Amino acid sequence: MRQVVLLEPRHLELREVPDLKASDLKEDEILLRVKRIGICGSEIHSYHGLHPATFYPVVQGHEYSAQVVATGDAVTEVVPGDYATARPQLVCGECGPCRRGQYNVCEKLRVQAFQADGAAQDYFIVPQDRVVKLPAGMSLDYGAMIEPAAVGAHAASRAGDLTGKNVVVSGAGAIGNLVAQAVIARGARKVLITDVSDLRLDIARQCGIEHTHNVSKAPLAEAVQEVFGEEGFQVAFEVAGVESSVRSLMETIEKGGTVVIVAVFSKDPALSMFYLGEHELNIVGTMMYRHEDYLATVQAVSEGRINLEPLISNRFSFEEYDAAYKFIDENRMTCMKVIVDLEK
Repeated sequence: MRQVVLLEPRHLELREVPDLKASDLKEDEILLRVKRIGICGSEIHSYHGLHPATFYPVVQGHEYSAQVVATGDAVTEVVPGDYATARPQLVCGECGPCRRGQYNVCEKLRVQAFQADGAAQDYFIVPQDRVVKLPAGMSLDYGAMIEPAAVGAHAASRAGDLTGKNVVVSGAGAIGNLVAQAVIARGARKVLITDVSDLRLDIARQCGIEHTHNVSKAPLAEAVQEVFGEEGFQVAFEVAGVESSVRSLMETIEKGGTVVIVAVFSKDPALSMFYLGEHELNIVGTMMYRHEDYLATVQAVSEGRINLEPLISNRFSFEEYDAAYKFIDENRMTCMKVIVDLEK
């Protein structure tokens, strides 16, 4: 079978390795034939040697959809012929976070494609407890995007009950877009998404996010007044990874509000402790997702409450994996989600 390995920064290798077979399965394991792979921005960081927690060499791919080929004797979640995806988190199950159900922040967390081999190969084996069945007829492209959409779902859940609240999402890249859609799906009253790219904001509107604002053209405070008026906003999500973004959110959010930090910052921002303390703000972190976020995302996508189609910008064949990474590199401001099609 074909396999793509990141040997070291900027060095992807397409290999031929022995096929995985049904006879390789343990009783709780599932053999998948991978059909689509989505490329994540974090994998591009690994490609450049900028991801501090990437162990080289490592097989790429952690956003994917696949068809079930065979199952172990104890598997009940799927049967051969079903389509599925799976969480890429490998956890210990024994640490404090795992014992209280927060395995997404396991003390010994390993993520496939970073600290463990991923799914960028024709066949892949996963245990039943991480697999998620896809509804019949769901696009395989959409199936490969459940992972990033689940990031948005989990981030939205970190702000608690959003019903009737006004929300600002800073950053309209793929994750920011999916956070905003998840927030809308959870009942927020009005949602404003901001960016410095008109293209990304146009894609946000195509996805059903009505209120958009380019912060390179006018301050956030002006858009907040225009969209929310005297109501203001009570919840914010920082997905841009820029210091000025965090500071402006803290300065404009309603006192007592919640700011969820979704982005990974290349440099730690200097924050105003005055606004944090005197305004009694809640600064909340979010990390990946849990199984329920996958399940909720599959349901939301299948019901049309999350629109993934406008986010798909380009497709490449499996043999073009390296070209796909380079394309993303060269088109960062216009590229949203790149899909690798293993059937192409």
